[in-house]
Order: sequence, then structure tokens, then C-alpha cells
Amino acid sequence: MQPALKEDVSLVAEALAGNQLSFQLLVERYQDRMFGLVRHYTRNPVEIEDIVQDAFLKAFTRLTSFQQQSSFYTWLCRIAINTALDFHKRHGRNPVTAMEDPELAQAADRPGRGGPSVQAPDARMERAEMQRITQEVLAELPEIFRTVLVLREFEDMAYQDMADVLGISIGTVESRLFRARARFKEKLLQLHPEFGGD
Repeated sequence: MQPALKEDVSLVAEALAGNQLSFQLLVERYQDRMFGLVRHYTRNPVEIEDIVQDAFLKAFTRLTSFQQQSSFYTWLCRIAINTALDFHKRHGRNPVTAMEDPELAQAADRPGRGGPSVQAPDARMERAEMQRITQEVLAELPEIFRTVLVLREFEDMAYQDMADVLGISIGTVESRLFRARARFKEKLLQLHPEFGGD
């Protein structure tokens, strides 16, 4: 087991034994990733905050159900996704779809350890337009396909972890991802035929 995963298991055991600081360390370790994940379901900062807090609260109250069959992050991801979907169901609307995580975009601008690279204004505009188009296309996809695309393409999650988060087999993940990519391409060409060139 990797050191970080071992440490997570130890922190969970300590939290279950009554050490709240141990759970706080888990929150601090994963809160940025949780915020990034939830941003794929809503762009409203207040809603993001509420969903992430609710997800961590659920994780804390359900800590005894963590069976270590997957990593703590994968287990937490499943809770966060379900919390985001439940939030939108309670408010009678579909989740706002995936968009590029601003922190990831900033990290991509940093070649190595230096500061941000300087980009031409038209390159920034082009990236913003691609983000807008991606968001628009994903908004048209059924939730079943949107979630696998978010986990794989934005969270860069391994197939096994996706299977654990979604509670399905790896074969189903692969099949669903294949169909999701095909649907994405089909919807992209339908909404933006200009992308149909070679």
C-alpha cells in the first residue's frame, strides 16, 4: 500500500477512535480536490461550499462504513458526487455540467516550477471559448455519461477507481465511457458543425 493511502487508513482509524484532529487532517488533504470535483456540477461558489461541507459531514458521520476496499479519496468522491446530485434534485434542476477547473488551468500554465507563462490574449480567448463549448456540450449529455467523462477526463481517475466510485464493474465503466465519448462527439458536431472538419 502506498504511504499516503496507509496514512489515510491510520487517520480514519484514529478518527473512529475519537481523534477529531485526524479527520481534520483528512479534510485538509482532500478539500482542494473536492472543491475541484464539485465545480463540475455547479459554478455557484456558495453551492460548491455547501456541497463540499455536506459531503465531508456525511463522510464523518459514515466513517464506520469505510471498508478500505478502495482508497479514502475514491470513497469520498462517491459521497461528493452523490451529494452534488442530491443537492440538484432537491432544488429541482439538472446539475450544471463540467467545466475546466481553474486551478488545473493555472497549473497547466506553469511549465515546471516557474511562474505562469505569458499567453497571447487570443490564446486565452480560445481556451475560454473551448471551455464554454465543452460546458455547453456536456450540459446536453445524460448524467450517466456526464459523470464518467468528468471522472476520467477532468479528474484523471483510473478505471478501477471510477468503478469503485460509481459502484459498477470496470467493463461497464469502459463501455459507458466509450458511449459517453461518442455521445459527446455527436452532440459537439450537432451544436458546432464547424468542428466536423478533418
